[in-house]
Amino acid sequence: MFQSFEDPARPDQGPPRLAALRGVMAQKGLAGFLVPRSDAHQGEYVAPRDDRLAWLTGFTGSAGFCAALQEAAGVFIDGRYREQVRAQIDPAHFTPVPWPEVSLADWLKAQLPDGGRIGFDPWLHTRAEIARAEAGLAETGILLEPSGNLVDLVWPDQPAPPVGKISIYPEELAGQTSSEKRARLGADLAAAGAACAVLTLPDSIAWVLNIRGSDIERNPVPHAFAVLHASGHLTLYCAEEKIGGALRAHLGDEVTIRPPQAFLPALRSLPAPVRLDEASAPIAVEMALTEAGSAIQWGADPCVMPKACKTEAEINATTEAHLRDGAAVCNFLAWYDAQDQESLTEIDLVKTLEQKRRDTNALRDISFDTISGAGPNGAVIHYRVSAHTNRKLRRGDLVVLDSGGQYLDGTTDITRTLPVGGAEDIGAEEKSAFTRVLKGMIAMSRARFPKGLKGRDLDALARAPLWAAGQDYDHGTGHGVGVYLCVHEGPQRLSRISDVTLKAGMILSNEPGYYRPGAFGIRIENLIVVQEAAPITGGDAQREMYDFKTLTYVPIDRRLIDLSLLDGGEIAWIDAYHAACRDKISPRLEGKAALWLASATAPLQA
Repeated sequence: MFQSFEDPARPDQGPPRLAALRGVMAQKGLAGFLVPRSDAHQGEYVAPRDDRLAWLTGFTGSAGFCAALQEAAGVFIDGRYREQVRAQIDPAHFTPVPWPEVSLADWLKAQLPDGGRIGFDPWLHTRAEIARAEAGLAETGILLEPSGNLVDLVWPDQPAPPVGKISIYPEELAGQTSSEKRARLGADLAAAGAACAVLTLPDSIAWVLNIRGSDIERNPVPHAFAVLHASGHLTLYCAEEKIGGALRAHLGDEVTIRPPQAFLPALRSLPAPVRLDEASAPIAVEMALTEAGSAIQWGADPCVMPKACKTEAEINATTEAHLRDGAAVCNFLAWYDAQDQESLTEIDLVKTLEQKRRDTNALRDISFDTISGAGPNGAVIHYRVSAHTNRKLRRGDLVVLDSGGQYLDGTTDITRTLPVGGAEDIGAEEKSAFTRVLKGMIAMSRARFPKGLKGRDLDALARAPLWAAGQDYDHGTGHGVGVYLCVHEGPQRLSRISDVTLKAGMILSNEPGYYRPGAFGIRIENLIVVQEAAPITGGDAQREMYDFKTLTYVPIDRRLIDLSLLDGGEIAWIDAYHAACRDKISPRLEGKAALWLASATAPLQA
């Protein structure tokens, strides 16, 4: 199994570890220390060595941070993790802080009215986040200052850095050679007046070099740093153990490989101006350049937008990956409907679904730990089932099943909400909420919009049916997705806080939901890709439009739909979507699974 069911949270270990950290803080004369979830590459998923937040607090979510003071320790979490954090920390020593509603600056001002020095590791924080906090702390006497990593000083068995092998990504799937990418980006840097750019994001480095790594579970990226010059030449700072002879040949003479320890000294002699992305570059990089007197040009990582806008080859590749994955999920759903469901547990679902994906003989990894939440566990947005929390399915439950696969040709992410039992076993309230979530997902799927809009301009489409009933959800409607890269890929999002313009080729999730703590959860998710919209009669010829192409083809459970809440257009969309599921997936199924698909995709009004 790729997924394990050990409970990584150790709430009982938090208090002694916090005490040890406070001892070092006192020795350094610090009033506090910041412990983020991130690593030096600003990764959402981190290697065991970098999982400092979980080691200290017990909280294992993929976003958040701890502000540890001598008399208080706040664990800052967003709406996705407010249920989870309470189960993973010791509340006598750590206090959950709703973030971003409560900012770090506001919390520190309340806790330290007389001021104090707060240390942070400059390799783990970006200029943008520290600048926001400093602006809120102006004239308070509270100072943020870089220091060594104090957690590392009290973590006696901290794992070693990962040294996973790097592999070559096929050009026929990428659609461009690395040389072509580097030449294009180098020319863009030169046109912007930059001599070079420092790359710190592992997926940017993987994308520009047409390579993939194995340093992080679920995300096929290498831990490395790089400097891309305006000439197109790139210097890769990477552990020797990761590099093989075939990879050296693939990279060629225009890529120089140097050890990681050479990165910091090299920063001091780079040609200027040096492009840095304030949203992702560690402050330590800025400090090294500033000390050397190098001019810094603040701007976006040059790989981020080109990587987000997939080539035709990438879209074709991931389309096939999604059809393969869709067949595996349909095989699972056919199995599920044939079982005595009340004999199953959440872990049974995870294991069987992973096996169905493994049966394709193409699965490289799962794209994240499968979320399998039954009944009240489904209301925990990023629930991770463990042997301790594993719940047996009960008639009348809803099960939120959010999963995905990593294949050489694509990264998938799909959520389906399933009933335990038949339609008659599910309450009217649950069906109404499910149908409102479905209406929002359909609205986004059918969206047609002018070029130039941002993710925040569309987010309300998915929420409007829930808002009309006084309901909502505490996560974005959609995140970007890579192609055999990270399942959460920036910068594009469908979110009320996203200011990134949507462009053709961007892949996004479309996943509205609804969660009632202690009762049930609902989420429905397909992946979609932005594309040029076909012209329509009567439209303004000069007004260029986009729409979405669906990548995910797996039936939506008809037993949970309240037809009285759907209009004719929504019913027609569901029937057309289910017909497409039959056409695309049935040739990939056999026997009982094929019969199941025919039944699951029958018209809503036969």
